[in-house]
Amino acid sequence: MNVRIRKYSWQLAPADIRTIRQAVFVEEQRVPPELEWDDTDEIADHYLVVLPDNTPVGVGRLFSTLEETAHIGRMAILPGHRGKGIGETLLRHLVSEAASQFSELQLSAQEHAIPFYQRSGFHVCSDFYDDAGIPHVDMRCLAPQLVSGAFDTRQTPMLLGEDHDAWLFDSESTMTGLMDSVIGQARQRIWLYDRLLDHDLYDRLRFRELISTLARRHRLSEVRLLIHDDKPLVKHRHQIVELMRRLPSRIELRLVNEDYPVEDRPFLLADREGVVFRHDFYRPEGFANFADSGRVRLLAESFQRMWDAGKRSLELRELPL
Repeated sequence: MNVRIRKYSWQLAPADIRTIRQAVFVEEQRVPPELEWDDTDEIADHYLVVLPDNTPVGVGRLFSTLEETAHIGRMAILPGHRGKGIGETLLRHLVSEAASQFSELQLSAQEHAIPFYQRSGFHVCSDFYDDAGIPHVDMRCLAPQLVSGAFDTRQTPMLLGEDHDAWLFDSESTMTGLMDSVIGQARQRIWLYDRLLDHDLYDRLRFRELISTLARRHRLSEVRLLIHDDKPLVKHRHQIVELMRRLPSRIELRLVNEDYPVEDRPFLLADREGVVFRHDFYRPEGFANFADSGRVRLLAESFQRMWDAGKRSLELRELPL
């Protein structure tokens, strides 16, 4: 449906924005008014969806709390205008608006709306929780700029187990966005093979947070790091080392044994479906796939052989505590 989307500050927002939120959240969904109207309204950008005849039909808001993270919320479409694609148009407009400024988008989704947000590049990143008596989950998009450029070609962009088409990359920023999106959806295991744990690539705050979250998720979580050279870990005071020390049973590192056959191209595997594959160790060129169980199975077999033949790191063992 052809609609227009207008942007306002709270101070200049028309009464229609408050009226729609009142009708949908307070009256229809029984959200207590004291929870609906909060201080965040003052710092957020507010969006109003209108039909060609200027009839207001939907709202949403966008705000940031951290330098690299923006939050989407208070999305509502009036009952008589649902099921026409207006909500999806609004959501994708918000993603595109934020993509040039933020590397991560977050939102809180009602349980029934999870598939709606997944179609626009968001994945679940929390357990269910109660908000105003309604089951919710947290969802995030870790590569909004990439996602916003794929709305017309992919049904569920970057959704692990669902997005079957490969994503090509030839820059470090694109590669890290894809890598983070794959890791962020892993439920049990991450297997990483590379020449070394490059500081700019693997000592980033987000990478460490994603690995830490996975490692702490449950007792079967497994992070395996298989590399050729461990000396930079010590030389550059790699923070991943501290993470391994805190979670020794969940995060393991081994060195490849050069006496056995080894792969000449690095890769990362997430669970049994996600893969990020580079064409060589020295350039950020390759592809990612979020639903390629066949390739992941073959690479996992190769990884397992190298892992079984691998050696413990003497450099890390000799570090003082």
